[in-house]
Amino acid sequence: MARIAVLGANGRVSNMVAKAFHASGHDVVAITRSGKAVGLPADIRQRAADATDRQSLIQATEGADIFFNGLNAPYTEWSKQVMPVGENVMAAARCHGAAHLFPGNVYNYGHAIAPTVSDASGFEGSTRKGAIRIGLEAFFKEQADRHGVQTVILRAGDFYGGPLTGSWFDLVIASKIGKRTFTYPGPMDRMHSWAYLPDLAATFAALSDHLGELSEFETFLFEGHSMTGGQLKSLCEAAVGHGLNRAGLPWPLLRAGGLIVPMWREISEMAYLWSSPHHLNSDKLQTLIGHVPHTEPRLAVAAALSDLGLRVPAMGIEGVARAA
Repeated sequence: MARIAVLGANGRVSNMVAKAFHASGHDVVAITRSGKAVGLPADIRQRAADATDRQSLIQATEGADIFFNGLNAPYTEWSKQVMPVGENVMAAARCHGAAHLFPGNVYNYGHAIAPTVSDASGFEGSTRKGAIRIGLEAFFKEQADRHGVQTVILRAGDFYGGPLTGSWFDLVIASKIGKRTFTYPGPMDRMHSWAYLPDLAATFAALSDHLGELSEFETFLFEGHSMTGGQLKSLCEAAVGHGLNRAGLPWPLLRAGGLIVPMWREISEMAYLWSSPHHLNSDKLQTLIGHVPHTEPRLAVAAALSDLGLRVPAMGIEGVARAA
């Protein structure tokens, strides 16, 4: 049984990962700035650390065999915080001889993202955030090559599912479903990659059982759910039991407002991902771990809406399971 230090355990990804590792029988330590993570089983130990303080992080992660690094700065702070925090995480991992699990995203592919992303797909730093992520992952590889700090990256699309908020799904798409409106940020006919968090978290737990079979630096793709806006809207309608009006996002207004509001500027930079069709091929991952956790999309969407407190009739969750 490994001891897992879950960094940023109040974040929606890390929180779910902490639960998945705990359910798999691992010894989990939840690391947060306050030392108090929400919604975790009572027997998960909790420690406080400021990830911008190297010694604080080293002390809080003492005894860990594996780090799950779910730390993430607000978009507007990426240029200032991403690399320094990454350096501190690597310093702590070197100190303890711990392996490092990291949730990657599709920003690395830039505007040239392919309709089918494979393990051979190259990176393009055509956005600020994409370039930052490329630099961060290159640093992780350098630490693996020079110091033997094993990093395994599992790259996924947009997150959804679970009770914690902060994703496109809850902040935009589902934000007005209670008022019978489905808000989608792009054309309704473009394939978009989604990662249902309970599945992604369970996959990280499964990956941890194979670290001894891997090299010091490895990347994998998590296919998750590839859906067009139209498909996602239909699944939401099936879950809530009635039709939904469709609304979009005023991208020109957001871009113009970005001159004044930094967060709008950062959000607008990623608008292309809603008009560039893409899905991820997880053949390499499946070869390693065998079965990749996968909840049927209709059930996952219904559960995600229920997690957000939206009224989902029994047919929305149990019925779609029977109909699958």
